[in-house]
Amino acid sequence: MSPVSAYSPAVLPAASASLVRAENLTREFEAGSSGLLRRRRLTVKAVNAVNLDINPGETLGLVGESGSGKSTLGRLLLKLIEPTAGRVVFDGRDLATLSRKELRGLRREMQLVFQDPYASLNPRMRVRSIVGEGIDIHRLARGAEKERRIAELLEMVGLDAAAMNRYPHEFSGGQRQRIGIARALAVNPRFLVLDEPVSALDVSIQAQIINLLQDLQERLHLTYLFIAHDLRVVEHISQRVAIMYLGKIVETASRDDIYANPRHPYTRALLSAIPSVNPEAHAERIKLPGEMPSPVEPPTGCAFHPRCPYAKDICRRVEPALETGRGGHAVACHVFPPE
Repeated sequence: MSPVSAYSPAVLPAASASLVRAENLTREFEAGSSGLLRRRRLTVKAVNAVNLDINPGETLGLVGESGSGKSTLGRLLLKLIEPTAGRVVFDGRDLATLSRKELRGLRREMQLVFQDPYASLNPRMRVRSIVGEGIDIHRLARGAEKERRIAELLEMVGLDAAAMNRYPHEFSGGQRQRIGIARALAVNPRFLVLDEPVSALDVSIQAQIINLLQDLQERLHLTYLFIAHDLRVVEHISQRVAIMYLGKIVETASRDDIYANPRHPYTRALLSAIPSVNPEAHAERIKLPGEMPSPVEPPTGCAFHPRCPYAKDICRRVEPALETGRGGHAVACHVFPPE
């Protein structure tokens, strides 16, 4: 097979079409059983009827507390785990209808960058083998051509080509994450799921990695799903933001709309927790009582109502639909519907 350039810009679909689409996407996990004879099967809806579009060339920030289902959703979009219901459409192709051979070819276009740069790299493999593994699997290059491409990838992410002869333990956390990014780019993807890629790094290193990701996106025409819980980072890198709570998307809008005009009470609470760089600022912190409810037995109606300071009777009885208002700002809330 003739070599394919690892760095040529991807061919983008029409601007009106989403690159990745989740339709009623649901994933349940078994959580044991209950009852006198253990006959009642308990399930966790880690992702619950999610509808989401990611447009070509954009960064969609996905935000929520730990346990809200963000990482599970990211893996569903990559078909690393199978959905219980719903479907994922990538560039007009329903992933569930693809043959094994077709799906294998599509794997090149969808890649994942992991959260922990220490656990995500095999300590027994040299960087050459880590970055080159995808090149071998998809038969993109061999011999000297493969070595050249690995060297170019390392230089692209800010490392010296000589780093390919070293092992992961010889690098810092930020350098290891650069290696993880190079590994993801090795097969020339179009879509990257970035699963909290900077949360394990120092603040100064976080900024370097974010700037690197933005430069790579512009250079290679990449599309990102950026999973995070740090809203400061999300504000810096994202064009649109989706807020997730207990397996559901409760609000989505452009970055500017989310930060200037949050509608859902959960979004308002998250934004109020962002530390201010202005020592004279005294923004009121919204403190949510209790913790996220158990996904095994979620509350009736709106899942957020046990913690919501604005909850009404209807919130306890009727689950709000995600409705879209002006400018594409969508929110699932009875009290603060979209404008």
